[in-house]
Amino acid sequence: MRAVNRLTARWAGALRDGEDTVLSATGVWPLLAFLADAADGPARGELEDALGLPAGPAAEAARELLAGLGRMRGVGSAVGLWTRPRVALREDWAAGLPEATLGLLGEDDEESKRLLDAWAEKHTGGLIPGMPVLVDEDTELVLASAQAVRTTWLRPFREGCMRPEHGPWADRELVALFRTTGLLDRVGVAETDAGPLTVLKVLGDTGVDVHLLLGPEEADGGTVLKAGLDVLAGTFRAVPGDLLPPGEPGPGLTVRNVRSTSRDSFLTVTTSPFAVEANHDLTELHELFGLTTARDETRGHFPGIADRPPLCVQGARQAAMARFGAEGFESAAVTAFGIVGGAPVVRLPYVVRRIDLDIDRPFGFLTVHRTSRLVLTAGWVHDPVPYVHQDVDWDEDQEWDGDEDEDGDDE
Repeated sequence: MRAVNRLTARWAGALRDGEDTVLSATGVWPLLAFLADAADGPARGELEDALGLPAGPAAEAARELLAGLGRMRGVGSAVGLWTRPRVALREDWAAGLPEATLGLLGEDDEESKRLLDAWAEKHTGGLIPGMPVLVDEDTELVLASAQAVRTTWLRPFREGCMRPEHGPWADRELVALFRTTGLLDRVGVAETDAGPLTVLKVLGDTGVDVHLLLGPEEADGGTVLKAGLDVLAGTFRAVPGDLLPPGEPGPGLTVRNVRSTSRDSFLTVTTSPFAVEANHDLTELHELFGLTTARDETRGHFPGIADRPPLCVQGARQAAMARFGAEGFESAAVTAFGIVGGAPVVRLPYVVRRIDLDIDRPFGFLTVHRTSRLVLTAGWVHDPVPYVHQDVDWDEDQEWDGDEDEDGDDE
């Protein structure tokens, strides 16, 4: 698990700033391990460097990882291998692909593409409609993985509108999500190499959570994601909300004492929903993924896969998506009212801690399996969802019930 998260951190650190993205090292790492187990020469060494493990142990770890994904609630994963009939596949290597789909690529490349697209769509529940890799007459073999994550929040958000006053989203009307809870430790602040980092944990009902990451305004996406991964790994400790000092102890955070009708302190959250997609060409980062020599077409690099023909990497890509909404999250690799006027005075006998978190500028996210702390997906939200006003015929006889629970309830 740690080796996979380290690859996530290195990949996140190589991201280009200023764009939405999502990635899943969990989908790439097992395939690199299986390729390394079949490779020889410099290609094997480069793949081992990318994996952080020797090839043999890495292949076994990949099998354990895929088995573990299969046991996680709300997570689906699959491996597929398709070859041309002329490929003399080594059965012992193919047998090491756990519960893999094994198929043949036909002479009709369009038919092969339809076959591969149908597999991708099936194993992501329709979240990724097609296989990202190109299949042409030179393609001898396709090795692929699919992963889908779905979770429902233990307590949903409310939808509304926000208009940030500062930052890159300033003066724009945007879709917002609101929530209030009495669990102050859902938020924390860590001092990292990138500066202070605010981490909000949004818990799902399948044991899969999403960590929202807000760093300093000047920090780019890769830097914020790496800092979040360092906090997850325990390199930096996050101080929980109930121990934070008054004032503005972290990005987006305000801590103060307020009057309340309840004895309980509370945390209010305002954030942005998101729907991000990305297509990654892994060969653009060939050194990161250990694919430099493996792309050399002058010789074969994977004798452990097949006796013939000699094999090298033609292309390597990932399509990924993630959606975060009021009710839950899915990915694949996919208010307080101010009352004025003549209302009666309400007695507020208690002084409690109130923490407000406003995530109203670009932020990062990690999808984390709660028990193993494996990062399933990571991403960066640069462009928010604009709020669209709808014309509503208001019934003058309709009464406003004012039913909003400021005190919140436990998750």
